[in-house]
Amino acid sequence: MSMVYLALGSNQGDRQKNLGTAITKIQEKIGPVKVLSSFIETFPVGFSSEHLFLNAALGLDCNLSLQKLLWVTQLIEKEMGRITKSHNREYHDRIIDIDILFYDNLVFHNEKLTVPHAHLQERLFVLQPMAEIAPDFVHPLIGKTMFEMFLDLKAETCPFGACFEKTSSMRGYPSQIK
Repeated sequence: MSMVYLALGSNQGDRQKNLGTAITKIQEKIGPVKVLSSFIETFPVGFSSEHLFLNAALGLDCNLSLQKLLWVTQLIEKEMGRITKSHNREYHDRIIDIDILFYDNLVFHNEKLTVPHAHLQERLFVLQPMAEIAPDFVHPLIGKTMFEMFLDLKAETCPFGACFEKTSSMRGYPSQIK
């Protein structure tokens, strides 16, 4: 079994329901969720939209290969109504986004996938939930913990303590996840 960390985001429709549906499908198709972050509300990053995102991260046990995991996460997105993936850092509103952040300590890159996720160190909306659920997990390339990376980026992007991201925790999905 591999420990996998995924990031989830939604900024269309009932965002909390969308994240809940994605979590349920992940548990059915990939494996049991071991840890789930709070849901945080954030402004879109990389594009303009009037729709705020709801973001979360989770950790789960997985016995799928990395390529099969990618295929299944994309299948879940399609089943939930996502039509296109973002390409060349061109982002759009989406009902669901599931990103593979880490697959154990594996370092992998091809034209379809990079693990660890190539941009997670630039994204508070990923690092904040990861710092919550896996504060001591060390990024295999950067050599810092999720908590250290979160604090570094927060200090860099919010030098006076005021961030432009709206981060209201919304602990809304299954407290029964153990």
